Amino acid sequence: MVIEYNKPEIERAILIGLAPNSLLKKEAQESLNELERLAQTAGAEVLAQRMQVRRKQNPAFYVGSGLVKEIKGQLLELEGNCVIFDDQLSPAQQRNLEKELEAKVVDRPILILDIFARGARTAASRLQVELAQLEYTLPRLTGAWAHFSRQYGGIGAKGPGETQLEIDRRQVRTRISHLKNKLTKLGVQRETQRKRRQNLFKIALVGYTNAGKSTLFNRLTKSQIQTADKLFTTLDSTTREMSLGYPRKVVFSDTVGFIKKLPHQLVESFKSTLEEVSRADLLLHVVDCSDPR
Repeated sequence: MVIEYNKPEIERAILIGLAPNSLLKKEAQESLNELERLAQTAGAEVLAQRMQVRRKQNPAFYVGSGLVKEIKGQLLELEGNCVIFDDQLSPAQQRNLEKELEAKVVDRPILILDIFARGARTAASRLQVELAQLEYTLPRLTGAWAHFSRQYGGIGAKGPGETQLEIDRRQVRTRISHLKNKLTKLGVQRETQRKRRQNLFKIALVGYTNAGKSTLFNRLTKSQIQTADKLFTTLDSTTREMSLGYPRKVVFSDTVGFIKKLPHQLVESFKSTLEEVSRADLLLHVVDCSDPR
């Protein structure tokens, strides 16, 4: 299935976070700062951040109705067109927010899925991203998400596409089953490749996204895989032997990075890729020493 691409106006976004109490406000702010990097990676212009301390989500709007009114006024003042929330929204919350704000509303899972869709290069990663997107949108097809896909482009519209999002649940389930079968076949191919390396010492590079895993991998193996100072440059595991000059044959695997609140659909669909970690003899945890966390 071909992933469709839309080229709308740039999202000018306000970011919204929620802290359950004042003691956890610092942690919630760190998550909101990370959301800003995610939004920028997806091509959005971040206009402002808003944080609310609230014991639990408002079932109708995620945040309080008073803050919703303030956000609407801020959108008008800053000429914004998008609001991004740092947690998963229910279909009803998103529908209510879009109606009240008269702007595009995106949650963190959709933002991450969009980034993965933009960065998918290989057949395997495209299949895995499409599977994750369809499994996320399946329960949302009856209303908000079909409307969302038709009305807006940009973040969240990259992937299955408008036509695919509007087909009925049975067809989506059929497509999901087809994708899973394809990924199973790719998994068999990966297993055959792993057997060829079973007598070699296997090291998997793991760590947070954009920590420098791919840069280290290139230095150790004299490879030239893509590197960039942005989140989720690597979406496929790559395995290479250590460059010549070492007494023992060692293979390194560069893996997909971690991030907070990663959609479980992505974890599940990328399971075959993450198997490189479970089969390794050694996990080398790469940490960015400049990261305050």
